[in-house]
Amino acid sequence: MCGIVGYIGYREAYPILIGGLRRLEYRGYDSAGVAVLNGHLQVYKKKGKVADLEQHVGPQPPEGFIGIGHTRWATHGEPNDINAHPHLSASGKFVLIHNGIIENYAALKQELSSKGYTFASDTDTEVLVQLIEYLYEHHQVPAEEAVRMALDKVVGAYGIVLLCKDEPGQLIAARKSSPIVIGIGQGEYIVASDATPIVQYTKDVVYLNDGEIAILTAHSHTIKTLGNVIQTPELQRLDLELEALEKGGYPHFMLKEIFEQPRSIAESMRGRIDPEKEEVWLGGLVDVREQLRAAKRFIFVACGTSWHAGLVGEYLFESYARIPVEVEYASEFRYRDPIITPEDVVIAISQSGETADTLAAVEIAREKGALVLGVVNAVGSSIARATHAGVYIHAGPEIGVASTKAFTSQVTVLTLMAHYLADLKGTATPGLRHSLRELQQIPEKVKSILDTNDKIVEIAHTFKDASNFLYLGRGFNFPVALEGALKLKEISYIHAEGYPAAEMKHGPIALIDEHMPVVFLATKDKSYEKIISNIDQVVSRKGSVIAVVSEGDTLIRELADWVIEIPHTDDSLLPLLTCIPLQLLAYHIALMRGCNVDQPRNLAKSVTVE
Repeated sequence: MCGIVGYIGYREAYPILIGGLRRLEYRGYDSAGVAVLNGHLQVYKKKGKVADLEQHVGPQPPEGFIGIGHTRWATHGEPNDINAHPHLSASGKFVLIHNGIIENYAALKQELSSKGYTFASDTDTEVLVQLIEYLYEHHQVPAEEAVRMALDKVVGAYGIVLLCKDEPGQLIAARKSSPIVIGIGQGEYIVASDATPIVQYTKDVVYLNDGEIAILTAHSHTIKTLGNVIQTPELQRLDLELEALEKGGYPHFMLKEIFEQPRSIAESMRGRIDPEKEEVWLGGLVDVREQLRAAKRFIFVACGTSWHAGLVGEYLFESYARIPVEVEYASEFRYRDPIITPEDVVIAISQSGETADTLAAVEIAREKGALVLGVVNAVGSSIARATHAGVYIHAGPEIGVASTKAFTSQVTVLTLMAHYLADLKGTATPGLRHSLRELQQIPEKVKSILDTNDKIVEIAHTFKDASNFLYLGRGFNFPVALEGALKLKEISYIHAEGYPAAEMKHGPIALIDEHMPVVFLATKDKSYEKIISNIDQVVSRKGSVIAVVSEGDTLIRELADWVIEIPHTDDSLLPLLTCIPLQLLAYHIALMRGCNVDQPRNLAKSVTVE
């Protein structure tokens, strides 16, 4: 989603702003802009990429020690130069950048129009900056107070940073349901929508809470509630290295992150398995052990790839701990008045920890008295702070918009949680002990699958011009079929559908002909004979079959056009292996089609607005 960066201190602001915007490019955007204050406000904004903005600025960038920058993902108004941020107020005294949506902007705009204000853009953001200026001038109050008064009138979500030409020594930031992080340096501050623009300069940060406003000078920071009560924020230390934000020799972040999975899966397990006792230890759940033991039902809420991880989690929890589980799209959960009781446990899954629908679902579950846990990657994120307890996945930064290593780390953590819950509830079996031993071998097995990359390039070349794909799987592999189809859709723009293989005859079989590639997840699990029957049905209709099979399989090799082998593992761990070739297949097809692999069109890394 949109990206924010702001700076105040002793360095030239423009290079820091542009560098920060480059760090934020992974979030997805369609225009970019900067504003630097040095006696007067210098504003530059441009449709397109940060590189287009730099070209627009030219060889003489603006000078000054305070400024703001933004990457915009269009909500109100089409992507163009005028609608790009930052937005100036009518007199040019204020300049504002904004993530989120002002839901009542139309009513506010009408009110301001009646007072003589005109608007250059179609955005809700311009309405907000005009409102701030009106209140500043009409009530003769400081900029901080004008911002507070304006936000009191606003309905919606926002993360904002603004400058006032009349008060040139300060930055003002505020948040509601859209993240703002403040990096605290020596004689300087950096404000951003996530930590990636900050880590190069400082690792000491403060996360704004909902309903808080920050007033920053070069040498001080004050954080207050919108009710003007001074807060004492908790200083946190970023566990993030600059090298993790670079491509490290890979052509794309997505490929780097696919190949990082042996390490990221291992990191998700590190320190959480006692190999001697063959037990799982999750420190983040210690304080809620008894509530977990007494729970009658678990509900996963998530969106996109995280929802697919939740489906795997459903199979794991029900298989290991023998307890009912439901998996909900957070976007539907929040609007359908769900039945939640204090005996339920709601688990929110989100890589960023900022997904708007998932965060709203968390709030609903808390209001209804449920225990709410988080499974997130971003330390200090909104969901991590809004939940009662949880488990970080420790995947490291994921820059590619299409999630890869976060998915496998989420599944790894959900596997650990299922083991932990089975021990709590007394449902653990000798078979689960074997599964835990096998889980520790997964990183090495992922490495062996990555060695088949050249074979997958061949398959991608064969099918790069296909118009449709069908992905089929059973049992634990069904969610992987959904995830594989999503990856292909996201980055190659090929229509693809994931389906339970057993449902093929209930509709999708009508689509199969010589032009339809069908990807089968056909490992040797308890559904093996059934999946062979499904393959036969596709072959008889001249469909092209790409099969992901268990190592050494000869039977399916005779039926399929293409075969990708993976090592043997327990059925419940198959998603950690079968997803890898599907990620590589999507990557290589997208690359061959000339698509922007890391920043696919219309998509954002973190969906922080509806």
